[in-house]
Amino acid sequence: MDDRNQIIEALARFASGLDRKDWDALREILLPDAFAYGSSGREETIATVRRHLGGCGPTQHLLGNHRVEVDGDRARSLTYARVYHLGAGEREGDFYECFGEYEDHWTRTAEGWRLARRRFEITLQLGDFSVLQPG
Repeated sequence: MDDRNQIIEALARFASGLDRKDWDALREILLPDAFAYGSSGREETIATVRRHLGGCGPTQHLLGNHRVEVDGDRARSLTYARVYHLGAGEREGDFYECFGEYEDHWTRTAEGWRLARRRFEITLQLGDFSVLQPG
């Protein structure tokens, strides 16, 4: 598999990890010193994600329009995302949906491409942000 497809597969595994709340899957893709979701370091990043998705109901991260630029052992990807979140508990029936674009920076390691930095620029939001809850 070429570099571009390896990165797209890593993006899909990361999105699936978010939706399954599989923190180990995220841990596998993030570099130890990753910066993502406003957090520094792998464990802090996962803690931030858990504060939003841990107590949320089902989610679905849909990715598309991948643009990947590879430069040796570094790469940058831009990916459209549409993310749907359902509420849980007393927020059951509520939803929060956002549309935006991920800008990710990748580093090639002996284990494959790993996420070094992530930024998500939201362009549209619908629903109730408070469905995002810690768990």
